[in-house]
Order: sequence, then structure tokens, then C-alpha cells
Amino acid sequence: MTKARSVDRGSPVPLWAQVLSDLRGRVAAGEFDERFPTDEQLRAEYGVSRQTIREAARRLQGDGVIVRERGRGSTLATSPVEQPLHTLYSLARTAQEQGLSEHSEVRRLERIPAGESRGPLGLADGDTVVYVERLRFVGDEPLSLHRSWLPYERAEGLLDADLRSGSLYDALGACCGVRVTGGWERIQPELPTGAMRRLLGVPDGQAVLVVDRLAIAGSTPVEWRRSVVRGDRYAFRAEWSAT
Repeated sequence: MTKARSVDRGSPVPLWAQVLSDLRGRVAAGEFDERFPTDEQLRAEYGVSRQTIREAARRLQGDGVIVRERGRGSTLATSPVEQPLHTLYSLARTAQEQGLSEHSEVRRLERIPAGESRGPLGLADGDTVVYVERLRFVGDEPLSLHRSWLPYERAEGLLDADLRSGSLYDALGACCGVRVTGGWERIQPELPTGAMRRLLGVPDGQAVLVVDRLAIAGSTPVEWRRSVVRGDRYAFRAEWSAT
């Protein structure tokens, strides 16, 4: 039986605001970690109208506390994976540092013509690359699609590597003796195609982050990468100092 929650109908504070305040406290206490109640369950708990519950839920959604989807009800919003930008990083390492599990679905791992990666990698016509395409997961949720092009002569050993988890750069070092020492990135938002949205589970209207990266070993380009990352589940954090 659902436990009744009290609201003060004589208070000048609107009923939706009272419900909102109580729900925020319950969320903070971890009461809804397993499942967030339906609007009808909340209406019965608080003894208020559906409109009151919808207004409180709308405010929670606006604050990023819950996600409301047609046909699926409300769920608690998942905290994004937060990536500092002050140093070389990998999704695998970031997830592990935040106590999260990670794994990859290796969609392609093969030797192909360099194509458009020739320019960024400084390759010549006719050169080939090792192409790696991985769908990256944090927990059971897809987070990003990574596509990497690496000069075949430097990365041939990756063709026999197990890339279902961990950092590509760790595998590059272990299998090929190549250590990434630096590089650059460009990050920009983009609306995903329908196919990409379905692959990553991105909600309608939600942008993704497209990350282009060139990694180098010393002064030599060793990877050109394009990643498509869920904008609702991943955040970049830049750190700086005035000195």
C-alpha cells in the first residue's frame, strides 16, 4: 500500500512547490535509486491533482533531476561521465577512476586504404592504415562511437589485439611499442543522424559531441580519430590557472 505524503493546503506555498521540495529531498536520500514513481502513484501519495504532479515533475526535469519520456514515464537522470581536459586521457581510464565499468563492441578492426586520413597522418597515396571502430559502453549503456585510423607500419600489431576493453593507447604501446606523447582535439556539438541516434540511444532533439583528435608520438602522427559522444552522458571539464 502506498504511504500517504502530507501537503499543507493552508500554506501560501503552492502545492506543486511543496511536492517539488519533498521530492527533491527524497531523491537526495536515495529513495528513488531503483525506480521513480509514475505520475499516478505520486498523485495518490500526495493527494493532489495530476496537474500539480506534472508541474512538480516539469520543474525536476528542468533542473536535470529526472528524464521524462513519452510511453516510458520518468527516470532519474544519470550523472554524466566527466572528463578533465588538462592532460592526455582515455575513456577507459576515466570510467575506472569514477568507479564505473567499461567495455567495447569492436565493430571493425582491419587494414584499409588510408583514404581521407592521409592528410592528418601525413601519409602518401597508396599507404594503408589500421582502422578501428569501437562502440564504447559505460556499464550497459552505449556512450560513444570511436573511429580511429593508424598508420599500418606503426600499428600492425593491433590487428591481433583484444580491444574489447581498456585504452587503445595502452594496446598500442603493448602490441606495437608506440607511446602516445601528445596531440590536439577539436570538440563541437552536432545533431546526430537517425542511425547514430539509434546506435547510441540518444533521445530525440539531443545533440552529440563530435571530437576530432590527432595523437602523436614525439613529432610523428600515430592516430587520427573521430568520436561521436552522447552529449547527455558525457561532459568535458577544462582546468586553468591565472598564473
